[in-house]
Amino acid sequence: MENCVVTIGRQFGSCGKQIGQKLSEKLGIAFYDKELIALASQESGLCKEFFEKADEQNSGSLLHAFAAGFTFGGFQYNDFLSNEKLFQIQSDVIRKLAEEKSCVIVGRCADYILREKKNCVNIFIHAPLDERIKTVMRRENISEHDASELIRRMDKTRPGYYNYYTDKEWGVASSYHLSIDSSLLGIDRSVDFIQEFVKEMISC
Repeated sequence: MENCVVTIGRQFGSCGKQIGQKLSEKLGIAFYDKELIALASQESGLCKEFFEKADEQNSGSLLHAFAAGFTFGGFQYNDFLSNEKLFQIQSDVIRKLAEEKSCVIVGRCADYILREKKNCVNIFIHAPLDERIKTVMRRENISEHDASELIRRMDKTRPGYYNYYTDKEWGVASSYHLSIDSSLLGIDRSVDFIQEFVKEMISC
């Protein structure tokens, strides 16, 4: 049977990564989030720092920086490292992973990149702002003000990245198979709920 893949889009502070990790453990399949950066670096031979700088960021400002050229590690890099090309490299890695194994992939437009793949379930995790603030305060050990500012920034960059590279709209229910408020059930029960949903749709 073809590999199954669960993609997870998430609001910052909604515990999407934790839910993805626990879901992968329950399903007994691989988990990828930041690991994709290292894989893209290995596949391309490019420094991991380039992918880290471009990771789920709004394309405009970074593309301008790449196009203008900049120096890293004593070497001059120009527009061949545009955001679009970095995105293409990472997209190729995601497609390759999906062909090789069943897995859970968090973020990075994976739902769009794998839009033609069978056995792919697309989930979006969200939560009320006040709950996200509490989560970020606890996780990052920062003040309520700083947590609010961090969420505000991320609530601009993630949609900007997704909307730039896809023909869908980030966070809109019609872009996903399931949208869930993680604050209603908590992390563990949200994982259980999503697991049952995935099993109803496909067999991992």
